[in-house]
Amino acid sequence: MTILITGARGHVARSLVQQLLAAGEEVRAAGRDPAASAFPAVLCDLADPGSAGPALAGVTKLFLYAEPRGVDGFVERAVAAGVEHIVLLSALLGGSEEEDAIARVHRDAEGVVAGSGVAWTFVRPGAFATNTLSWAASVRAEGVVRDPFPDAHSAPVHEADIAAVAARALTEPGHEGAVYELTGPESVTRRRQAELIGEAIGRPVGFVVQDLAEHREELSRWTSPEVADSVIRHSRDAVGRPAPTTDTVEKVTGEPARAYGRWARDHAADFTG
Repeated sequence: MTILITGARGHVARSLVQQLLAAGEEVRAAGRDPAASAFPAVLCDLADPGSAGPALAGVTKLFLYAEPRGVDGFVERAVAAGVEHIVLLSALLGGSEEEDAIARVHRDAEGVVAGSGVAWTFVRPGAFATNTLSWAASVRAEGVVRDPFPDAHSAPVHEADIAAVAARALTEPGHEGAVYELTGPESVTRRRQAELIGEAIGRPVGFVVQDLAEHREELSRWTSPEVADSVIRHSRDAVGRPAPTTDTVEKVTGEPARAYGRWARDHAADFTG
């Protein structure tokens, strides 16, 4: 049984590959830029149908990112190649009916996978703890976090916990048709996240309330204006509102979800250079 892991450069994919290899599974990592992967990887660009064939050869299980470009065609090719189970990395908003750019991408991907005719599992994380790596440059250079919403809450989930749930779904029976909504174990504000990063690296990290226009400009460097607006709207809505948490990680894996402070310790080197 070969398991194909798409998005090989991503934090979740890297952790998943590590966990599956440690468990003795046969894994093939794949991505748009194989040379940038931390593991040997093959080319697999969902937007380029010609790259699907070699990546899918002999694959029976598939871990798939909710890539908006070409996911439908790629899933068709996966089914034709003999894939029997797709584990989709979606998002909490994938279960929402709201007209939101982020929700729509994940909802559409879930619809494609659910309609494929093969077994599926949806893994729906909330806030990724790795999103706060966007603060690393300012922490290293100035010892501060810049963000417009110091009192916005989230329950960030460690990429290793997302990967652990996906690994169980890919290697154990009984996860077909399951939807796993994942969060970290506690709701923390962004100001508290900055404090926890400081504790992890052994020096104080301050918080600078960033101008919203500057924040929007930073977001636009990696995403569309529509998604940037969605990110800002959700951040504003989270101000002063503790985020709900789930115990799904522990139910699926038998281990409690890792707190943000643990994540900061695991990534201390990213914030110190």
